Amino acid sequence: MKNKYSFFCIVCFLSFSLSGQQVTIPIETQNTAVVLQTDNHKRLKIIYTGKTLKEKSEYAETGKMLHLQSQGAASNNNAYAVAGIDNNFTEPAIAVVHADGNNSLDLLYESHTTSASTDGATLTIVTLRDPVYPFVVELNYKAWGKEDVIEQWSSISHSEEGDVILNKYASANLYLYNKDYFLTSYNGSWAREMQPVVTPLRQGMHTIESRLGTRENLLTSPNFMLSLDGEATETSGTVMMGQIAWNGNFSLQFETDVYKNLHLVAGINPYQSAYRLRPNTPFETPRFIYTISYEGKGRGSRNLQRWLRDHALLDGHGDRLTLLNNWEATYFDFDQEKLVSLFSGAKELGVDLFLLDDGWFANKYPRNNDKAGLGDWEVNRSKLPDGIPYLVREAEKAGVKFGIWIEPEMVNPKSALYENHPDWVIRQENRPEIYFRNQLVLDLTNPEVQDFVFDVVDRLFTENPSLAFIKWDCNAPIFNGHSKYLEREEIPQSHLYVEYTRGLDNVLQRVREKYPTVPMMLCSGGGGRSDYSLLHYFTEFWLSDNTDPLERVFMQWDYSYYYPAIAMCNHVTDWSKDISLKYRIDVASMGKLGFDIRANELSDQDMAFTQQTIINYNEFKEIVWHGEMYRLASPYENDIASLMYINKDKTEGVIFNYLTNRRYLAEPSLRPVKLQGLDKEKRYRLTEINLYEGNPTPIDHRKVYTGEFLMNVGFNPSVNSSRSSVVVKIETAG
Repeated sequence: MKNKYSFFCIVCFLSFSLSGQQVTIPIETQNTAVVLQTDNHKRLKIIYTGKTLKEKSEYAETGKMLHLQSQGAASNNNAYAVAGIDNNFTEPAIAVVHADGNNSLDLLYESHTTSASTDGATLTIVTLRDPVYPFVVELNYKAWGKEDVIEQWSSISHSEEGDVILNKYASANLYLYNKDYFLTSYNGSWAREMQPVVTPLRQGMHTIESRLGTRENLLTSPNFMLSLDGEATETSGTVMMGQIAWNGNFSLQFETDVYKNLHLVAGINPYQSAYRLRPNTPFETPRFIYTISYEGKGRGSRNLQRWLRDHALLDGHGDRLTLLNNWEATYFDFDQEKLVSLFSGAKELGVDLFLLDDGWFANKYPRNNDKAGLGDWEVNRSKLPDGIPYLVREAEKAGVKFGIWIEPEMVNPKSALYENHPDWVIRQENRPEIYFRNQLVLDLTNPEVQDFVFDVVDRLFTENPSLAFIKWDCNAPIFNGHSKYLEREEIPQSHLYVEYTRGLDNVLQRVREKYPTVPMMLCSGGGGRSDYSLLHYFTEFWLSDNTDPLERVFMQWDYSYYYPAIAMCNHVTDWSKDISLKYRIDVASMGKLGFDIRANELSDQDMAFTQQTIINYNEFKEIVWHGEMYRLASPYENDIASLMYINKDKTEGVIFNYLTNRRYLAEPSLRPVKLQGLDKEKRYRLTEINLYEGNPTPIDHRKVYTGEFLMNVGFNPSVNSSRSSVVVKIETAG
């Protein structure tokens, strides 16, 4: 290769070769190690991914146990696979076109640093440099010791004389030396979110990806579960679990090679996203976050739940507000008097907050349905002549706080905003507009639009300083993506998906800088958004618009592998009136409880029961939110679902049990359920709660059992067709 960088190439290669010292870099948590090592040519390899070794010096020897001799396979375990050079037969983590038009890339080890981060993790940064071009990639590994969680991301930069095109720019590249891989991914659609599919991985590629731009989880989740060396159970087997934490188009590629080893590449989806990188301007990729458990799926999920509460979820150790939402009670059909009349019902129920949902805004094109008004965030004076401040005051007089729904990233074509600022809308001018829920997406690559979206929130809080809650919705993906702002600034349209996500992040940073503590729910037409990157700004998220309690048993089961209960919003609704109110409340109590019902239509008995369940919930919610979770009986394998939460001292807990099969041949109470997470030496008493007044229980709260008995023999909650939902409080006796 003859160009201006050739001399640099020769000098660097000689200096690398003459150094001769092999470098071994272990990335360690309490139980897991990912070990990097340079080869004789200074290429960085992954030589081990497995249990942490006590003798640290032995990490250097792990690579010598490998015999990757198949043609081309010597590069399979590269720490950051490149396109365009070497005999690399695997999926690249990075592919570029240099300023001179050359599309080759080689990355050699230059240096690394390891330091303690201010938040308690260990950060290792490995610098790789191309020997021909002034092009650098920094691989970042942040290891959380006690949580057994690793974050990986890359930082890409160059000092070439012109722009470099990044055609692919992954966050992480991993290599696993196991076999018999079983991948659990999650597919779905509206009201069918988080549907698990288990795929045995054979030689070749399996990809999980989204290309929707926004509401990226609508069809596919960024979460994954990978069983290694055969299928894992709740309590046994090796399993890797995590997600790519990016609120935009993502890609997770699982490539099984000729050795039955697994190459994993995770990051931003390169779909229509070639990125023009200017000189001396680093591009930082999103975080790829994962844990590896050697004690089954349950331990892995508790690792992620603990890490989120401690380090990612906003106010992860704080409190949450129980709310009553007006949506199913009124939909768009309400006025000021009707809303005020609902406040007393919220207080009577015993909730903390009343949430006003969609339909409160727009005057030129009133928001009386979802076809108009979105984007015009002034109060509808016909419905609410005294404005939002009046509602806030009246709610507070009734003894509850007030919250409000917004969807500030979206616009209806029938709106004043669309008429005044068509250039603010993501759309192709020479193509027919395609609507999703009658709306389009605003262009958050544009700083003016970012200001507008921030101002929607800022005005609400400025006018209503005691506003206590925001529900932030997002219902439309991006169709016919084109940005007038990028066009005007002569920025490639292939930047749209990346810069939109960055624009939203900028807005949310500004919101949290000015309003750091106000609770906000992340909503997106149901479960369309739930990535860890956005949970830095939100206290909770909405799992699905499907609130059927039986469906929710399954959905909440699967979501719980990746999120703590405190982050998951569960509402009691009238979606399935044929299922008892008790069942609905019990299911919703396994998280952040809310109500979306016509409280004034409850019978006296149902009102009294609901009030008591909220009292009970307030007594055990700290355990559900901050305790350890154990899945005891899977609804996918049994006629019941059973889940348990226990506090850190193993002295108090709550067990939820549900009938999930109403067939005559079902055998829900045939066998006891073995509990987990108890102290085998302690003695425990079990008491059924959330019973209608006067209903008997077969559970004798006077009996005492050892933790050893409950974990080895078990306890039968006596679930059957007449006792389809059973909630049991467990506490130490004496």
